[in-house]
Amino acid sequence: MNPTESAAVTALLDQLPLMPLGPGKPLRAFHAAISALRPETDFPTARDADHAQAALAGLWLAFNFESESHAISQDLPNATGSFWHGILHRREPDAWNAKYWFRQVGNHPVIAQLRAQSPALGYRYTTPEAFVDFVEQVRDTNSANEALAQRIQKLEWQLLFAWSFQG
Repeated sequence: MNPTESAAVTALLDQLPLMPLGPGKPLRAFHAAISALRPETDFPTARDADHAQAALAGLWLAFNFESESHAISQDLPNATGSFWHGILHRREPDAWNAKYWFRQVGNHPVIAQLRAQSPALGYRYTTPEAFVDFVEQVRDTNSANEALAQRIQKLEWQLLFAWSFQG
């Protein structure tokens, strides 16, 4: 366990699924564990209270609980909240709305990290909006590109969660 993580968060991260590009079905077995999380105690190193909430929105989304994630991310007044909100709408799928929220993100540090790290996975990440277009092209194709988009999406999730959580 990372000393900055609560045991409850670590247990969830150890079971982090490869998220679908679409909405997916909520993984009900994790609902109680996520519901029990308290941002003030389970995300002790978050940048601030809003970033702790953003991390919680990310966990809800990782386990396909769109409503719970949306209820949090739509009310966060920062770029990180908008980033989570954009991911959620990309997965709905609602490409137009996702792009709207990604435009609110601006020059978020996670975008630079994605540009730096995604080539190692075989994708050249440029912008969140371009990634929305890529996902729209490959979703439900059972192709190598769909699998690639899922791996990039997981990298995006991991980087944004770390940004939210690790302050």
